[in-house]
Amino acid sequence: MLNKNETLFLKKIIEKYSQDIKPSTFIHPLHNNAFSTDDILRGTEVLLSQKITMSSITEEFEYRFAKFIGSKYALMVNSGSSANLLASFALINPKKKNRLKRGDKFLIPAICWSTSLWPLMQCGLSPKFIDVNKDNFCLDDELLNKKILKEIKAIVTIHILGNSSNISKIASLAKKNNIYLIEDTCEALGSKYNSKYLGTFGDFGTYSFYYSHQITSGEGGMITCNSKEDYNLIYSLRSHGWDRGLNKSKKKNQFNFINSGFNVRPMDLTAAIGLSQFKRLDKMMKIRSDNRNTIINKLKRSNLWKNQYSFFYPNKSVTPSWFGLPIIINNLNKEKKEKFMNYLNSKGVETRPILSGNFLNQPSAKLYKLNKKNIKFTNSQKIEDTGFFIGLPTEKIVDKNLDYLTKKLMDIEKFQ
Repeated sequence: MLNKNETLFLKKIIEKYSQDIKPSTFIHPLHNNAFSTDDILRGTEVLLSQKITMSSITEEFEYRFAKFIGSKYALMVNSGSSANLLASFALINPKKKNRLKRGDKFLIPAICWSTSLWPLMQCGLSPKFIDVNKDNFCLDDELLNKKILKEIKAIVTIHILGNSSNISKIASLAKKNNIYLIEDTCEALGSKYNSKYLGTFGDFGTYSFYYSHQITSGEGGMITCNSKEDYNLIYSLRSHGWDRGLNKSKKKNQFNFINSGFNVRPMDLTAAIGLSQFKRLDKMMKIRSDNRNTIINKLKRSNLWKNQYSFFYPNKSVTPSWFGLPIIINNLNKEKKEKFMNYLNSKGVETRPILSGNFLNQPSAKLYKLNKKNIKFTNSQKIEDTGFFIGLPTEKIVDKNLDYLTKKLMDIEKFQ
């Protein structure tokens, strides 16, 4: 650890260097000033210690994360995608009681992320797609009928951009029907459903610390669970399949491989930055929520406002943790929407689609013939055709930037 004088000296260097860095070319980027001086200091301390690989700082982050979320166990990994990978391979592992078998079906919403889907398929499981709710963009729990529940062995819910469907109902149905539940919470760290954090309703919760998400360590992720059996499995799978750290009687220099495995470990370097950001999560959530309301209210007060947009509102039971503002354009087709997104990007307003859109339209889905029956997912398709999102800053949006942003968003009239 740096002493007080060293810390003050290093802070001055970081702050001076930060002022000299060329700002983003975007006036309204997806994320701004991702790393604070304290974040950089914590990372620098790890670099100076020469111990950057997974160690005590990672363990501290895991402990604090589990305690905050309300889960018994948390394991840090190198990405949210790796968290999904471990959850998937845990479900089919020979060491797991009542493990899934090749060919078993899992349910996943048509709007999903590539690495929410493929790890389960790489395990030999078969996807069954379901449409999303048009209002919250998440798995439509009203479609979970007896026929579907009898057919599947696992459900993947994806909490899109801080929102959720009725996860309490989904978890109850899963438990009643002996169905495993993975909550992909990569976009919803800090969101709650009926005062309980998302990611804690199912067998596994997965989280991402990607650059533009609620907190960032550059790259990184976390996986949570409440079962000791599951914890031991993912602990071993994370690190080559060995039992180092699980078997306290083993010497540290011994390699004892008890399972198959991967190397998806994080570093103390990323853990230190993530832990520093995690301590500010509530503050950043509040600022982003205030900025969201400010942008929407400003748009609606515009003289050009003619219900041009529909906004994504949370389920009434959800307390959302926003990092982006999803927008549905009411009167444009897909081609014009994409032209408008390109226009916004060219004018300094950074945009992104809503996840993958309808994943069944993706080239990889066609390559693997995931929709042989050509099923239509109406809501997912509409969201792909008319939806996008913009970032929500972690600093209060200034009037000058707010005026510019809303003016550019109201240029939608030029594309109709």
